[in-house]
Amino acid sequence: MGVPSRKTRVRLRWAVAVLCGIVAAVPVSAVFGVATGLVAGWGVLSLAGVIWPLLQLWGMDAEATRDHATSEDPGRRVARIIAIAGSLVSLAAVAVVIVQARRASDAEAFVLAGIAVLSVASSWALIQTDYMLHYARVYYEDDGGEIRRGIDFNQREDPCYTDFAYFSVGLGMTYQVSDTDITSNAIRRVVIAQTMLAYLFGAGILAAVINLIAGLG
Repeated sequence: MGVPSRKTRVRLRWAVAVLCGIVAAVPVSAVFGVATGLVAGWGVLSLAGVIWPLLQLWGMDAEATRDHATSEDPGRRVARIIAIAGSLVSLAAVAVVIVQARRASDAEAFVLAGIAVLSVASSWALIQTDYMLHYARVYYEDDGGEIRRGIDFNQREDPCYTDFAYFSVGLGMTYQVSDTDITSNAIRRVVIAQTMLAYLFGAGILAAVINLIAGLG
């Protein structure tokens, strides 16, 4: 039996993530309602979508990173759209859960608060992981026989996925680059999209935390 193709592995990863989300959503929906169940399901799905690729990619060296990034599944763009759209919808659903938490008993309110925090945090992490993959692909793209690059990591060796994770998470948390330099328009376009999305999520997370504290206080 041959080794599964990259496309097959990506589909398997997302199938497992969706299954995990369904397993979480069904019992939560039965207890707290459909909206809360969907939020819980999306949170678990997102968490699985973060943990699986990180376990696979974290130990890769620069050569393995380049091979993996340049053989990216053609359905990756669709997966990115689903991840971003689902994360944005989850923010709206979290608002419903927050309102529900204010009317619940103390024990239920804490459970609902935990579900809301899980959903928002895992959605944020899913987006940063997706952009880590995206930066690696754009960086190692063939550009007229040469590697496109576009990010100066201030190191002699080529970057691996941990370097791109550092770059992506830094942007996701601070909305700016830290000790790296951007040297291509292609990377700048990706940075603009990520920072705008990160700002939206930052505002959403802050609003959720404030409302949860006020509701539980």
